[in-house]
Amino acid sequence: MDNIVNIAICQMQTGHDKSANLDKAAQMIKMASQRASLLVLPEIFNAPYQTDLLPDYAEPIPGPTTEMLSELAREHQILLVGGSIPEIDASGKIYNSSCIFTPDGKMIGCHRKLHLFDIQIPDQIVFKESDVFTAGEDLQTFVWNGLPFAVMICYDIRFPELARQAALNGASIIIVPAAFNLTTGPAHWEILMRTRALDNQVFLAAASPARNPSSSYQAWGHSMIVDPWGRIVAEGGTEEDIIYAEIDLTQLQTVRGELPLLQHRRPELYRRISRRESGS
Repeated sequence: MDNIVNIAICQMQTGHDKSANLDKAAQMIKMASQRASLLVLPEIFNAPYQTDLLPDYAEPIPGPTTEMLSELAREHQILLVGGSIPEIDASGKIYNSSCIFTPDGKMIGCHRKLHLFDIQIPDQIVFKESDVFTAGEDLQTFVWNGLPFAVMICYDIRFPELARQAALNGASIIIVPAAFNLTTGPAHWEILMRTRALDNQVFLAAASPARNPSSSYQAWGHSMIVDPWGRIVAEGGTEEDIIYAEIDLTQLQTVRGELPLLQHRRPELYRRISRRESGS
């Protein structure tokens, strides 16, 4: 495994035209691949993030979008985290799914969003992903060329148990295709991404869509890459952009050696406290 990894986040704007979305993704991947070997697309990059419309964009895996991503990964010799798309399975269930492709075009797996974004903030935002999506049931550790990483989608990052489990499972990088909005974005985006990175002493790459003023759902943008000390290595704005960063994986050992949080955990104590508080 190389210690130096060049990452690029394609912060692309999405709209109602699926073909145009895919063309834009292909263009940005081609450009980003000239400088990076690990590329990340945003959440729901091939469709508008609008629950009443998403079923019309859902497709099986493999399907047109994942076949395109496989070809792009092979053509440009990159490790590609394909943001996420609405996936429909054989039973008709729809998932918010992120698929990962290696430089030979092989799909090594998919992460289905585990926590569905059902919120109601009066006078600001009402959104219910469970109207269309079914929640996934697994957290995988993907490994390519000796690099272990985990993928979570947007709302998943709000659940600290999940990121901690990814780190305990060996992930060096947590990759988060996400579309925070103009209410949750300014309040929580940066603090969540930095906290998950520093609490678990991992690198974290959060990929947002660019803001689209004509969209009913306004993405926050500000895609970022964070190091294991919680420092922002690179960050985008709200416009369409490619965010680049070079990360040195030896920093993981340095940070974990200087501040050995994971070694100092006391799981038995936590279980005992949990049993006591639950009355068992």
